Amino acid sequence: PQIEQIARFGGALFLAVYSILSFRSAFTENHALETHVQTKGSLLKVVSVCLAFTWLNPHVYLDTVVLLGSISTQYQPNEMQFAIGAITASFVFFFSLGFGARFLSPLFSRPKSWKILEFIVGVMMATIAISLII
Repeated sequence: PQIEQIARFGGALFLAVYSILSFRSAFTENHALETHVQTKGSLLKVVSVCLAFTWLNPHVYLDTVVLLGSISTQYQPNEMQFAIGAITASFVFFFSLGFGARFLSPLFSRPKSWKILEFIVGVMMATIAISLII
């Protein structure tokens, strides 16, 4: 019980700090996008960076092995359906993320949009932090 309480309050503190940082960013940062000159990279370099972001990212292992692995044990003997659902959800999420970013880029080219997003993120983090304490 003590570890659960420490983890709960630690998580609430973590979220509260990031909520404050998000609010500060929403009200003080400029959020002006800088234009960069697009340079051509070699195919090897692009593929290497992509693979490094994928395979050297600790969240890949935490999410797939630890989180999904522990949750999947609840769905025996339907492991195959769980795996297909997890793969499908991942596929939809990452493609939506990529195409959504392209679709929303005109909206987020304006600094005010970033300020609104930062404010919404701050509210969400503060709400979750408070719910962990209550």
